[in-house]
Amino acid sequence: MKNILVDWKNRLKKGHMLSVICVLLIIVAILGVILYQKQREYRQASENSYNMAFYELVDYVQNVETYLAKSLISSTPEHGAETLTHLWREANLAQAYLSRLPIESQELSSTEKFLNQVSDYSYSLSRKNIYNEGLSEEDLNNLKELHTYSVDLENTLNQLSEDLNNGRFSWGELTEKGTVAFAQQVDNISKESFSNLEENFHEYSGLIYDGAYSEHLTSSEPKGLTGDDIDENRAKEIAEEFVGKNNIKETTNLGFSENATIPVYDFSITNNNDETVNISISKKGGHIVYMNSNREVSSEIINEEEAGNKAKEFLDNKGFPNMKETYYLKQEGIVTINYAYMQDNVIMYPDLIKVKVALDNGEVLGIETTGYLNNHTERDISRDKIKITEQQAKGNLNKNLEIVSSGMAVIPTEWETEILCYEFKGKVEDKEFLVYINAENGREEDILIITNTPNGTLAM
Repeated sequence: MKNILVDWKNRLKKGHMLSVICVLLIIVAILGVILYQKQREYRQASENSYNMAFYELVDYVQNVETYLAKSLISSTPEHGAETLTHLWREANLAQAYLSRLPIESQELSSTEKFLNQVSDYSYSLSRKNIYNEGLSEEDLNNLKELHTYSVDLENTLNQLSEDLNNGRFSWGELTEKGTVAFAQQVDNISKESFSNLEENFHEYSGLIYDGAYSEHLTSSEPKGLTGDDIDENRAKEIAEEFVGKNNIKETTNLGFSENATIPVYDFSITNNNDETVNISISKKGGHIVYMNSNREVSSEIINEEEAGNKAKEFLDNKGFPNMKETYYLKQEGIVTINYAYMQDNVIMYPDLIKVKVALDNGEVLGIETTGYLNNHTERDISRDKIKITEQQAKGNLNKNLEIVSSGMAVIPTEWETEILCYEFKGKVEDKEFLVYINAENGREEDILIITNTPNGTLAM
């Protein structure tokens, strides 16, 4: 009997030890899972941080290239100073985000040096412009050379961006693969180029798509918002008339947006094809502010020109005459076209309307009239407002600009004012520009770069 008790005790001890071991193994497994999850969360957070830094770098390098291109054709110290100041800022920001990438700094030293040179040199030249001193031929040649390098750097970053988006490497691999890509870029930026530029820094002592002008479309007092206030029932009638009452299955009131830029009544309309159309009608005057259909477009049968004709006909029928197409962008079978109002052959860029057209059948899927309603009015563009001739305005253009066409336009400013200008479209080598010369004093007011892509024509 005694032996049996001893045997049971030994078994209980062994069982207890096994239980303890099992518990410990379970705890170790749980801790392992938690540690793995924490590491994965940390890696994901790092990945997100590197992604943000990289795409910010891409954007700022694109801005550097844009402002360098603009600086090449700027012809007045005032506008040149503004462009170069933007260039200085964008190059500085590009440097900041470049430093956040998980690549050894020595591998990026020449790229960092290039951005630093752009920053320092543009700052130095902006000082000259501020003191009303024009840029020399040597200055312009240096800017041209820097622009060439910026295009190479931009192309390299775009390739890296494509590789990253397609999952060809992770940030853990970027140190190795990115080094190779950047090393190729570095070879294009010779030491001689930098040493030649450095002698120009002796004065330096310390330390830029909805289309053109879409950022200046709001107004504290909408000029085009005419008429008396209406109630929700009247707004609903207008919305249904705009869409077409014969094509409506159901209309849902979504309420009143009082704090919007333009106070509107919002509606959701279900048409006979069970497609949803969202539409907003202004309280003041009952104007269409926004309309958008959720219909998917799976084919492209008509071209952009035919879509433009459909949009123009639509605008005419809806009470928006004299609209001129400016820029367009095509995405997923839909083309979005920007239209500006024309008054006496002068383009009114503040009076902007966007129209979305389906490329399968030419149906208008959307319209947005905020710019038009905020700014539309008949301007005084009488001849006494024009103090210089077109020929005199041409004399203020960069001599390297090959003029393709010219006209007149009203452009907005960031101070909610407007300027009557001569608009010159021209080319310098393979780049297209729009240059705006003040019709009153001949000052160079703005320069836009025209970008032609397979998906549209934009200006920036």
